[in-house]
Amino acid sequence: MNIQISDLQGNKVSERAVAFEIIENARGTQAVKDTVVAHLAARRQGTRQAKTAGEVAGTNKKPWRQKGTGRARHGSFQSPIWVGGGVVFGPRPHDFSVKVNTKVRRLALRKAVSERLKSGDIIVLSDLKLESPKTKDFVKAVASLKVLEGSLLIVADADRNLRLAARNLPDVKMTTGEDLNAYLTLWPDKIVFTENAFRKLENRLGGKVAA
Repeated sequence: MNIQISDLQGNKVSERAVAFEIIENARGTQAVKDTVVAHLAARRQGTRQAKTAGEVAGTNKKPWRQKGTGRARHGSFQSPIWVGGGVVFGPRPHDFSVKVNTKVRRLALRKAVSERLKSGDIIVLSDLKLESPKTKDFVKAVASLKVLEGSLLIVADADRNLRLAARNLPDVKMTTGEDLNAYLTLWPDKIVFTENAFRKLENRLGGKVAA
């Protein structure tokens, strides 16, 4: 499969073959699902907690004597049956992370990139540089590409001017070729690579698809 290299006006600069194997069949679909689930699970803090009877504030004194009052016997106001008492089987701190091995993550990324390439959702620019970190300069630079709504910008290195200029646009995210993952690949409507960033991605994905 070939990829077209364009300039900021959308004009074709060159064209070459993609340097990794494109997945044409359903292979990798489960890997994508597992990787995305693991990514979303890792974002959960798992810090919520309810207090048990031993953790709520209060005294250990009996509310009233055991016998002779005509009322049910009780040992503590911290009991779960009282308002303000402890919680039975309440939420506790929990690690939601899911282990996905490196080969599965790599397969998932290659599958996701392959699908976006086949759908024509990936744009590769010969270069993208800004002289200043101003958002208006970034908008002007990519205006002809029409990628400011729901787009992911991928650069070779963390360029300070690009990072500062793009961060004020809520529908544009930026990352590097080394940090791209399957979840980020599926999120945007359009993915914009610089040519150097795409080469770094090719280096990551170079090699045969896992069986």
